Amino acid sequence: MEHAISFERIPTHIFENSDQASKAVAQEMAALIRQKNSENKPAVLGMATGSSPKKVYQELIRMHKEEGLSFKNVITFNLDEYHPMEPDSVQSYVRFMKEQLFDQIDIPVTNYHLPDGTLPIEKIPEFCRDYEDKIDKLGGLDFHLLGIGRNGHIGFNEPGSLINSKTRLMTLDIHTKIDAAIDFGGLAKVPKKAITLGIDKIMHAKRIVLLAWGEHKADAVARSVEGPVTSDIPASYLQQHPNVRFILDETAAADLTRIKTPWLVDSVIWDRKMIKKAVTHLSLHLEKPVLKLTNKDYNENGLSDLLSLYGQAYEINIEVFNYLQHTITGWPGGKPNADDTHRPERAFPAKKKVVIFSPHPDDDIISMGGTFQRLHDQGHEVHVAYQTTGNIAVADDEALRFAEFVVDFNEQFESTNAKANRIYKDAVRFLKNKKDSELDIPAVREIKGLIRKGEAKNTCRFVGIKKEHAHFLQMPFYETGTIRKKPLSEPDIQLIMDLIEEIQPHQIYAAGDLADPHGTHKVCLDAIMEAITRLKHREYMKNCWVWLYKGAWAEWDIDQIEMAVPMSPDQVFKKRMGIFKHQSQKDGVVFQGDDSREFWQRAEDRNRGTAHIYNRLGLAEYEAMEAFVRWKF
Repeated sequence: MEHAISFERIPTHIFENSDQASKAVAQEMAALIRQKNSENKPAVLGMATGSSPKKVYQELIRMHKEEGLSFKNVITFNLDEYHPMEPDSVQSYVRFMKEQLFDQIDIPVTNYHLPDGTLPIEKIPEFCRDYEDKIDKLGGLDFHLLGIGRNGHIGFNEPGSLINSKTRLMTLDIHTKIDAAIDFGGLAKVPKKAITLGIDKIMHAKRIVLLAWGEHKADAVARSVEGPVTSDIPASYLQQHPNVRFILDETAAADLTRIKTPWLVDSVIWDRKMIKKAVTHLSLHLEKPVLKLTNKDYNENGLSDLLSLYGQAYEINIEVFNYLQHTITGWPGGKPNADDTHRPERAFPAKKKVVIFSPHPDDDIISMGGTFQRLHDQGHEVHVAYQTTGNIAVADDEALRFAEFVVDFNEQFESTNAKANRIYKDAVRFLKNKKDSELDIPAVREIKGLIRKGEAKNTCRFVGIKKEHAHFLQMPFYETGTIRKKPLSEPDIQLIMDLIEEIQPHQIYAAGDLADPHGTHKVCLDAIMEAITRLKHREYMKNCWVWLYKGAWAEWDIDQIEMAVPMSPDQVFKKRMGIFKHQSQKDGVVFQGDDSREFWQRAEDRNRGTAHIYNRLGLAEYEAMEAFVRWKF
């Protein structure tokens, strides 16, 4: 797309998903390693940590084990490390690299280098100079793998870092600390500083590849690639590098001009989807309802090609207005005995079997509580499948309160269940002496899981769901006790398949929220999609529709929405009461992120925001709306 290049000042490659992208990057790294080996030279690599490179490392490990890729000639230098930080701590990047790569390949221990988070502050400057000298003596970095922070940082070079900055101890930006709070179990526990390779040394790498996955990175990517070079977005310095490429999945690329407004950079195919995208964008941009847009509006905002196809704005406006109107329904399970030609859901069968997949024990009520309630009230057989225990999102003091209650109860009533008594006493002892770097013991994880299970059951009772229609899957990938999960595996997928086979639903609702900050939603969605793909040839699946909802963090773009379920003020209040059943997630939830609102507030603001956008486009004014996109498998 030649015209798009004028907007993008850094070469970018957009992949359908992070799996494909990660394999491509791993293959490039493997080719470099093999080339250097053939030349009897070391391959000097700069390495990144975090969630972005994990699948790259998994593919490198696979190539080592299955294709004989050797790392004996590889020398690595990691970007950064928190300070202070013990190397065996759960949050340590030393531990991360050993677990995710080094311990599973044949790289010599003397060949990998990482910043030392245990150094006294007065010794850090000398260490940083030596770290850079080691790289220089090897002729510099042949290849540097990077990620990007939501504030545009690379490594821990935070906003304000200069292009000639050296390796140093850096004070962490508040947004970086907020993101890291997920790993540390709270903002107060995040180290205030980190040692980072300087931008100057990064810019001297012979080749740089930056990875970005997920819609929460989209703004930083767009500002880095298309915006001015500025210290406010350190990744924008890469515009001045001669051999750099951004590797993105589709969601991380969402704010690039060629994706967001492609008609501004090249000719497009004006199908229904693209027309809806362009006209809703124009309407919101000009703050004019769709039916008030004029020929002049189209011509002055890059849509003259669309206008030439129709002749008049009026014709386009009517068509798009009808598209939008037909997405709105108060019958998410279909309206019985009604003409469903222009409705988002089928009228038949009138009573449907529905499965709502909820990644955590509260996503069902937070994300689609109004629709959940309406499906039940309209007589459908509704099942909820809670995919994970959600135990890591329960605060220690909440678990301690429950554990002490059970201990006190058993002592008061002289319970004879010795095993249960021992488990809860062990949990109390552990929680009272727990260190920040320690993983929860199994007893504590079980208690936290039981807390969330009880809250989910309470929500189902509130909505009216039968006890036997609440399914707790406890997918194994989640049960690590830490934010870093195991890869999705066959047992995870089989759990989903078994439930679908048992219920044989007409509707499936799943979380399509790829902005989930710790990735559980993405893994849960991958499991559902894989299960459905394997089952799609079953006769009952031919009459099954899959609807995707968003979580607490974001909403579908208006042009993507295919079903919008309006809510009255009373329904909004009832949804709030349903969310309140999850007491452990109120008031200072563990993974709050940079949004101080509680989940019920986020959900209401988002639902009201969706309704407001429909109203701005010229549709009826509703109190709130929940939105869905259909996945046609």
